[in-house]
Amino acid sequence: MLQAKALHKTFNPGTVIENHALRGLSLTIDEGEFITVIGSNGAGKSTFLNAISGDLKVDEGQIIIDGQDVTRKTAWQRAAQVARVFQDPMAGTCESLSIEENLALAWQRGQRRHLLRRAVRASQRALFREKLATLGLGLEARLTDRMGLLSGGQRQAVSLLMASLQPSRLLLLDEHTAALDPKTAAFVLRLTDQIVQSQGLTALMVTHSMRQALDHGTRTVMLHQGQVVLDVRGAERAALDVPDLLAMFSRVRGEAVDDDKLLLG
Repeated sequence: MLQAKALHKTFNPGTVIENHALRGLSLTIDEGEFITVIGSNGAGKSTFLNAISGDLKVDEGQIIIDGQDVTRKTAWQRAAQVARVFQDPMAGTCESLSIEENLALAWQRGQRRHLLRRAVRASQRALFREKLATLGLGLEARLTDRMGLLSGGQRQAVSLLMASLQPSRLLLLDEHTAALDPKTAAFVLRLTDQIVQSQGLTALMVTHSMRQALDHGTRTVMLHQGQVVLDVRGAERAALDVPDLLAMFSRVRGEAVDDDKLLLG
């Protein structure tokens, strides 16, 4: 479904702050897989997602989605295939627009957009109410409220709904619970699992929490220095606990386990 082949990306080449963020990263993802992605700061996690979404161009390598080479396509050209939820609840939505207007924009993802006054139709409002009701937050009665009035958790829940409103081949979740309190993060993660499973989505979820990495999804990938250094699934993954994953992470980095305590999350 997704093939990333020998991806390279260097920022600020030839300068003292040169950063080779992706170093031949290769990964194949089958349709319907839900992959959690872990790694320390600077491992290349967000750069990898940006490359898949088209928000940045790789220097070398190839990205294939559903059999189609999208390596040189823009983010807009990939919009019908790739949806994304960001870490910041304020990103990916427009706070000055209403909930229904944001949903209408998501409804038109990958299509030519028309004026918002024509985009929100009665039939769409009925659909939006139905979808919002599944969140259990009462937002179906607040269609005309501005997005900026919602809490962070409510906004991320709507962002998830927006990302899954139109069928896409791939859902990218870029630390989408990192800015939330633990209770709200747990709610958003349950909602994530529900949406991914019910719609049969293929998903990549970047997280700094090893607990989340093992409790969610079907496969866990670890990045280090722009490469995949660990890839576990099935019985092997099910048998792992956080200390096991932490020890594996430390071994690939050549560091002591105690140095990584902050990644337990």
